[in-house]
Amino acid sequence: MDLMTIKDISPDQVIFWEWGCISLNATILFTWIVMALITIVSWLVTRHLSTDVHMSRWQNLLEVIVDGMQNEIREISQQDPGSYLYFVGTLFLFILISNIFSIIPGYVAPTASLSTTAALAVCVFAAVPFYGIIRRGLGGYLRQYIEPTALMLPFNIIGELSRTLALAVRLFGNMMSGAKIGAILLAITPFIFPVVMHALGLLTGVIQAYIFAVLATVYIASATRIQEREKRKQEAEKGEKS
Repeated sequence: MDLMTIKDISPDQVIFWEWGCISLNATILFTWIVMALITIVSWLVTRHLSTDVHMSRWQNLLEVIVDGMQNEIREISQQDPGSYLYFVGTLFLFILISNIFSIIPGYVAPTASLSTTAALAVCVFAAVPFYGIIRRGLGGYLRQYIEPTALMLPFNIIGELSRTLALAVRLFGNMMSGAKIGAILLAITPFIFPVVMHALGLLTGVIQAYIFAVLATVYIASATRIQEREKRKQEAEKGEKS
């Protein structure tokens, strides 16, 4: 089966196994493979962590990656990255590895499926109120939907839903278009252009993983940063009274 035919709009259409109403498509299969790989590699790297000066190359690489993600989250959110690192870091690594594996023949990135990108966007949609309520409380978080006036409630709700949709469609559109353009060029000029397109596809995949993680951080930070401003304002008012 040629997984990169022009007629394939999504990896959801590539069926590997089917029994009755149950089917195993490329999206599910390759998502499981990426998840299993991340889990196994993480376990292998972290099972013998060392605090000595001399450490394994894999641990050194892991610390560089984690430290880099912490610095990015801190710079974007202007907050302690500890509470966001696990969620945003997992999103970034999953999307990054899913996209990079596109260079493997026969592999179809699960991020080229709208079902995968929609699921990732829904995770971000759920994480925003989760972190917001933890940092600000239920009342403090819900109050932002009626600020500066209760008339803004429907617009704020629409804004939450629209940015979730934008996250899903942006990632899906970029990954799907790259795969389809590569398939078209492969059919027309099977030697030179596909190599260039694969290189550009890798660059696009890395950029899309970074953008998705950045937007997730921005959305989560926006739900918690108001509380920080309120605390500083209250402290300033107390200082003036004293």
